[in-house]
Amino acid sequence: MTAENSATGQTAIAVDVGRPLARRGPSNGVVLAGLGVLAFSLTFPSTVWGLESFGPWSLVALRSMLAALIAGCALLAGRVPVPERRHWGGIAVVAGGVVVGFPLLTSLALQTSTSSHAAVVVGLLPLTTALLSALRTGSRPPRAFWIAALAGAAVVIAFTVQQSGGKLSGGDLYLFGALLVCAAGYTEGGRLAGVMPGWQVIGWALVLSLPLAIAGAAVALPFEPVHLTARGVAGLVWVAAGSTFLGLYVWYRGMAEIGVPRASQLQLAQPLLTLVWSFLALGEEVSTAAPVAAVAVLVCIAVTQRAGRGAALRTRAATPVRP
Repeated sequence: MTAENSATGQTAIAVDVGRPLARRGPSNGVVLAGLGVLAFSLTFPSTVWGLESFGPWSLVALRSMLAALIAGCALLAGRVPVPERRHWGGIAVVAGGVVVGFPLLTSLALQTSTSSHAAVVVGLLPLTTALLSALRTGSRPPRAFWIAALAGAAVVIAFTVQQSGGKLSGGDLYLFGALLVCAAGYTEGGRLAGVMPGWQVIGWALVLSLPLAIAGAAVALPFEPVHLTARGVAGLVWVAAGSTFLGLYVWYRGMAEIGVPRASQLQLAQPLLTLVWSFLALGEEVSTAAPVAAVAVLVCIAVTQRAGRGAALRTRAATPVRP
């Protein structure tokens, strides 16, 4: 069995980054990944708040800087050894995808798109992540998994078209680009979380991106107006500490335990959660079709989790026990 086999449940409890980590029960991984989805669902509303005080480039740079400082302090406090050279390529993919690429592209999109619309478009992320994971790690979820994943994506697409009146907005190109880079970062991070604790994966990715964040802030802040408000500062703090560090910490740890494909499908619930937060925090209108879409998506999630759990159990049963 290899660390790259995302069909097996692995957990991030060891410090030695050269050996596969011990396993826990799959229910623990589902809870951790679910907490990550909950944290991510607040990202778009928080970004809209942050854009009240900062320009998009400044917001992303400051977000990465604050998250990197938190991560750096945690790594120093834990006296975490520097990862082996062979892991730095994957860490760079995580940094480029989830630390820099996704926040920047979605911040640019949210200048013209509503938080609720952006959330629904990014609802295609679970399927994109599952596909990239299958290509990258060689995982082979069962047919029932793919049928349910495609059905969930179809629900999200139909809801997107209904929400947007049948046409895409100008920010959707940014959102589709964000899908690709984020899925790559999730896939590589999930793979790395099989051989090092998940918080260290995102921690080192944030530290790696710190010089770029500092340079970006130095360039962007003089050119983009800053109007500090309570909501703007709160939005910045959440996307830095909540979404970027804590959310990704539990997300990668959950992916290590239940596999990238199965964890990714929990994100089918993220757009609908974001719709709730957008209504409560931003006063955006929510379509009457949202409850119907929510029920359909939850059914798809249940099927993918059941299929993924069955595949993991079969894989473990077929794996010879080593003395």
